[in-house]
Amino acid sequence: MEFTNKEYKRSVVVKGEGRIDSSTAPELEKALMEFVNFGKTLILDMQDIDFVSSAGWWAIIRVQKELKKLRNDLVLVNLDANVRDSMDLIGILPYFNIYDDMMSAVGDS
Repeated sequence: MEFTNKEYKRSVVVKGEGRIDSSTAPELEKALMEFVNFGKTLILDMQDIDFVSSAGWWAIIRVQKELKKLRNDLVLVNLDANVRDSMDLIGILPYFNIYDDMMSAVGDS
């Protein structure tokens, strides 16, 4: 899995591509954890992510917990319909701020 990032004044955007499963979840968690102590909102652009396994969700939840300890947030953007449905199915949808477009996510952070 490949990641790119871009830093803004109040947020950092990390963009992933591919699937987040048991083999790529540790890579995602590591990529996101690099920015936890930046003191900024962390935005995960999921436009090119079409599948997230339970291991992937646990990695994302662990990052969210670390950010919450520092009074920050992990924001999810551009969710695929199937990915959003899987979040709803396992009951974690309410724990994240979710935006349909990057402009709104960056503007609100």
